[in-house]
Amino acid sequence: MIRSLAAALLLVCFATPAHAGEGAAFTPDAVAMLEPDQFIWNDTGGPGGIRILVNLTLQRVYVYRGDTLIALSPISSGAAGFDTPVGEFTILEKDANHRSNIYSNAPMPFMLRLTWDGIAIHAGRNPGYPASHGCVRVPIAFARKLYSITALGARVIVTDDYADPLFNDTLVEPSQGLPPGMVPLDVARRAAASAIAWMAPAP
Repeated sequence: MIRSLAAALLLVCFATPAHAGEGAAFTPDAVAMLEPDQFIWNDTGGPGGIRILVNLTLQRVYVYRGDTLIALSPISSGAAGFDTPVGEFTILEKDANHRSNIYSNAPMPFMLRLTWDGIAIHAGRNPGYPASHGCVRVPIAFARKLYSITALGARVIVTDDYADPLFNDTLVEPSQGLPPGMVPLDVARRAAASAIAWMAPAP
C-alpha cells in the first residue's frame, strides 16, 4: 500500500502534458505561451557539440548543437537561500535514476551533475518560479531528451543577466526606462561578458 501510494505521488510530481512542439519554431510568441511544464524541441541533428545556457532571470534553459538553438524549456532554479550558482560548468556525471544523498533520497531523474556539492540539471516539479534547493529542474520529457544527447564534459553556462538569445536587444541608459526588448547598459555589460565566455572555445 505504501509503495503504491509513493508511486502515485511520483507520477503526479513528474507527470507532464505534451510539450509545446516537436520541430516548432523558436518564436517569441511561442516561447511566451509555454507553460512551466512545456518546452520546444527542434533538433534536426548536424555538426557541433551540445552546449547548455541556463538563464536564471528568465527561468529558461537553452540547448545548442554547435551554434544552433535546438531546444528551450522553462526551469525552476534555486529558491531564496538556495541560490543556483552562476558561472561556467561542465557535465561531471550522468545518472538516469539518481537520488539525492542530501535531501531525503529525493528522486532526481535524468541527472546531469554540474558540481560535486549537489547542483545538477534534472527532471522535477516546476511551480512557475524558483523553488529548488539549488538544482535546475526541467520537465521530465525534456530531461530525458537532454540526457540522451549530452555527453560528459559538455559545456554549461548559468547566468543571471537579462539578455534573451531570442531577441537582438537594444541597449539603453537606465534613465530611459525599459521598453520591450531593451536592457539597461549595466545589465548589457554583464550580458556581453557572458556572451564572450559563451563563444570562447572550450579548453
